[in-house]
Parts: sequence; structure tokens; C-alpha cells
Amino acid sequence: MPIPADWPTTEAQALAEQERLRPLVQAVDGDSSEDRLIAGVDVAYDDDHDLVVAAAVLLDRDTLGVVEEATAVGRIAFPYVPGLLAFRELPAVLDALAALTRTPDTVVCDGYGLAHPRRLGLASHLGVLTGLRTLGVAKTPFIFDHREPDTERGSSTPLTDPATGEEVGRAVRTRPGVKPVYVSVGHRIGLDTAVRTTLDLARRYRLPETTRHADSLCRRALAEALRARTSSN
Repeated sequence: MPIPADWPTTEAQALAEQERLRPLVQAVDGDSSEDRLIAGVDVAYDDDHDLVVAAAVLLDRDTLGVVEEATAVGRIAFPYVPGLLAFRELPAVLDALAALTRTPDTVVCDGYGLAHPRRLGLASHLGVLTGLRTLGVAKTPFIFDHREPDTERGSSTPLTDPATGEEVGRAVRTRPGVKPVYVSVGHRIGLDTAVRTTLDLARRYRLPETTRHADSLCRRALAEALRARTSSN
């Protein structure tokens, strides 16, 4: 898939775009009464071949069964700069979501939302661009502070910005005695709802099923894309 013509190409342009979009984030719950189709998105790269693959996997929230899945393959859209990873990933993620025939009620991103230095991680950026309800579930706390939650499943503690003391997310124990995940608001969702959604999707493993399925799919799709490229050369 081609990179959008107006996509930022420099760090200064990307920082300016984050500042422009940040006030548009809605960190409150929208209507989730019919929240049944939950998508997970993830991305895999091969920098040596300038290749990125995004996967979008749609699950039924009640059964956690896969309803639909899609992938998108393209060129890497932006250099690696901490805090600006969304600019590398979003063009492919948007294409993968657009390839689904059904619109998700919520999208779970493998990364951050408001738990970001400029409060616009991938989940928030994606939500503002699409209008979809989004949340971020990350494997590490990035630059933020937290106390370890209690060992029981469902325990959580605030994830705070050390510079301001602001709560930007929560460390959430999804499995007893297993290290927590780090949940943050993306767009059109409150933090309590984001935590409940994460726990609902992580019934058997540390990571939500949305993330597990999307991670597996994008890795497989990247391997297939590399094989296809090799065989054509």
C-alpha cells in the first residue's frame, strides 16, 4: 500500500502533527452498550527490505472467536524515533482496518494511548484519525512510574508521569503472579472501561486475545511477503 502523500517525513513535521491532534483525543466513554466486535492491530517490520506488514483481527467479545482478519503490506513510512512510532505504523494499520468488511466497535493497539510523552501514542492517534473507540495495551511502562499491583488477577495501580504526577494509564495484572500489562486510554473510552475491556480479552493469557491473534498474523504475513519478494528476484 502507498504511503499517504501528506504523511509527515521529518521529526519536526511529526511533532507538529502530534501537537495538532492531541487536543482532539476524547478520554471519556462513548456508547459501548453494543460493544461486541473488538479488533486487535499489530505491526511487523523488516527494515533491511523496507517492508512493514500490519494485521487487523476482529474478535467476538463474548466468545473471543475470530470473526475476520486482514493484512496490509507496504513500505516503512517513517524512520525509527522513540515517541514517534505511530508514524511508522499507522499507514499500514489504517489499510489493514480498511480491508475488514465490518467496522470494529473497539480497537486494541499493541502500544500506548495517553501513556505517551505528548499524550498521543498509537492508540490515541489511530482513534482521532478514524473516529473509532481505541485503547492501548503495552508490554512495558515506557517512561512512566508505577507500583507493582497485587498478585491477584484484576489488581491494578496507577501509571503516572514522573514530571507531573498525572495518571496516564494503569498497570494491570491479567494473570495471577504474572507481570502486568500497561493499559491506557486511546480515544472515546475512559480508563476504567479500558481496563475492564483488557481483562475481558485476557481470560487465559497475559496479553489480550486481540493482541495475540494480531501479532501471530502479522508475523506470518511478513514471512510470506519476504518469501514472495525473494522468489520474484
